[in-house]
Amino acid sequence: MANTHTRRSVMTLFSSPTCALSHGARLVLHEKGITADIEYYDINEPPEDLLELNPTGVSPTLIERGLVLYDSRIIMEYLDERFPHPPLHQMDPVSRANARMIIKRIDQDWYSLMDEILVSGEKKSARAKKLLKESLLSAGQIFEARPFFMSDEFSLIDCTMAPLLWRLPSMGIELSTTGEALRNYANRLFRRPAFIASLSSAEKEMGELPR
Repeated sequence: MANTHTRRSVMTLFSSPTCALSHGARLVLHEKGITADIEYYDINEPPEDLLELNPTGVSPTLIERGLVLYDSRIIMEYLDERFPHPPLHQMDPVSRANARMIIKRIDQDWYSLMDEILVSGEKKSARAKKLLKESLLSAGQIFEARPFFMSDEFSLIDCTMAPLLWRLPSMGIELSTTGEALRNYANRLFRRPAFIASLSSAEKEMGELPR
């Protein structure tokens, strides 16, 4: 593995191969065609050169020269601003603020339930699975109205949604039972070349790409 000095001379994303938050950051990298090293690691045994720069060892961590970022949503925003084409946020401040609020709600309402499912046993997770499925179903009109999440253009909101939706089958929630609108939306995301490229080997086993 390269030393810390080498790490700081290029952009490197330290990433868990299974973390949905890390997956979102990887998806942004591929959507924007950014050249970066993606280093997969076991979050229980972070590499020493990562710990030198980020003692928490949290995934994902983005290193670019002297910059160290270790919050997935901040990393995604940074990459979109650092490499502005193609943009994944609308340019006007009001639209950008609204998008940030939507992502915050997705994290609070849906990612929190996913986390509960993943850390709880089978019996304890049943309630969270039911709530997540019902909540996604209740949002069917959002997924049906436009090609992407409340937009005609792919955005950071979709980069947030895609890792969550990809993990549904591995959590015991089949897309075939979540409504046609959500299933069609998910398949539009999963067919994107950047999404396919963003999958780690472990993530490829979580679901099945649409034909």
